Amino acid sequence: MTDYFIMKTALHLLSFIVSFYALSGIRLDKVFQVHEPLKAQILLILSSMGLGYTVAQFLLALSF
Repeated sequence: MTDYFIMKTALHLLSFIVSFYALSGIRLDKVFQVHEPLKAQILLILSSMGLGYTVAQFLLALSF
């Protein structure tokens, strides 16, 4: 049971890092008119968290 928790946590963390890396390649200043960069960074972090969680859940559903 502990091994599953460690694997699940590592997979969520890894998918968050990969999705953050992938989404950081999008130029938000070209997509939106960014007047406040802090809000754009928060959007990037929340989007990468959501995408990372979705990818991790998908991979966990495939494996078990």
